[in-house]
Amino acid sequence: MTAVESTGARTVPDEIARRVVLPEGHSDDAKLYDAYRWLRENQPLAQVHVEGYDPLWLVTKHADLMEVERQPQIFSAGGGENKGSHNPILQNQAGDEFTKQLTGGSLRILDALPYLDPPEHTTIKDVAFDWFRPANLKKWSDQIRETAKISVERLVSGGSDLDAVKEFAVFFPLRVIMTLFGVPEEDEPRMMGLTQDLFGVADPDALRDDVEPLSPDAAAKQWAAAITDFYAYFDVLVESRRAQPRDDLASLIALAKDESGEYFPKTFAYGWFVAIATAGHDTTASTLAGLLHQLAARPDVLERAKNDPALIPDLVQEALRIVSPVKQFTRIALSDYELRGQRIKAGDRLMLLFQSGNRDADVFDNPDAFDPDRRPNKQIAFGYGPHMCIGQHLAKLELKIMLEELLPRLAEIEVTGDPKMIQTNFVGGLRRLPVRLTFS
Repeated sequence: MTAVESTGARTVPDEIARRVVLPEGHSDDAKLYDAYRWLRENQPLAQVHVEGYDPLWLVTKHADLMEVERQPQIFSAGGGENKGSHNPILQNQAGDEFTKQLTGGSLRILDALPYLDPPEHTTIKDVAFDWFRPANLKKWSDQIRETAKISVERLVSGGSDLDAVKEFAVFFPLRVIMTLFGVPEEDEPRMMGLTQDLFGVADPDALRDDVEPLSPDAAAKQWAAAITDFYAYFDVLVESRRAQPRDDLASLIALAKDESGEYFPKTFAYGWFVAIATAGHDTTASTLAGLLHQLAARPDVLERAKNDPALIPDLVQEALRIVSPVKQFTRIALSDYELRGQRIKAGDRLMLLFQSGNRDADVFDNPDAFDPDRRPNKQIAFGYGPHMCIGQHLAKLELKIMLEELLPRLAEIEVTGDPKMIQTNFVGGLRRLPVRLTFS
């Protein structure tokens, strides 16, 4: 039984609280977006307590998300001065306890940006910040375009009926990321498998053989096991690049040094590699597949984009808003704070619902509609503030180039079945999307 509490004039219905907090509640988009809408209209900032989880403030409004994210000194990702005391990746209480047992008391299972607070976050982000600037990414455009062309040719020659996610969308961004890392193509199946281990944590069919599916901490066990396997692979990569540097992203990260001139501990390189190798293709794949779904419903927009490639950047921007591939992160209040008339107390946890913020009617007219002509489009799919995704410009570039190569070849997109969740986790997710593509 789920106990639900709430502050304010109205109580959050049990069904809505469970739909938003529990990972399996995110398997039905329509019901999830209805739950977000109810919250925005009735309890835009509500504290709920779902059984098995810490109490959580559900932050649903665009303005509130921005207010929280611009103040990491108040709303911490990793626990502030007490590093590792807070987990920005929502788990149930059993999962957090398992993580602390594994790490000796810390909830920081990765030395990666999502787990860090300034000034440490700033120091580690600066390692690759300039590399991800648009000006630097331009030199990789030709390589990304060649990868896109190969992906499109394989798609055209492979038949018209396919799973747009499983058989297409995930492989292009994965190949781009692996190329930028300098990882050989023959290792991509291993990277894909590890990513599915990491992100399939709420799907019983995607659990590893060494994880008991019915255990309350199954998701945390799979997450930890996948990270251990990632570490084993990337340790070889770090040693290789330190011995023989190349002109690639892996070398930049492996060779990074701290203020004393010493290499950063390897765990920070692992954190970079895991974050980029997973989120770097999972989120782009989700957006690409979601855009195909939207274009299937809007053949007029498909035709416009084919005739006018200048529309493609707006397509990408609106796809990011409507899909919002990063669903949420959590924060902990380090001090008391008043938000939307509610008293947030030090120690309270907040669940930042970016998907909800990107459908906020106070910011977006007709927010549930896919509209590439939307002006302005203040989507926050990449987050906001210091934790805004460092790879956002790369993701937009990949999507733009892929659409420039794919759309001229497409005559029609038809969705042939219901989307089905194949991966769902505490941050993002992927779906099975059966489609029929007709090529011109």
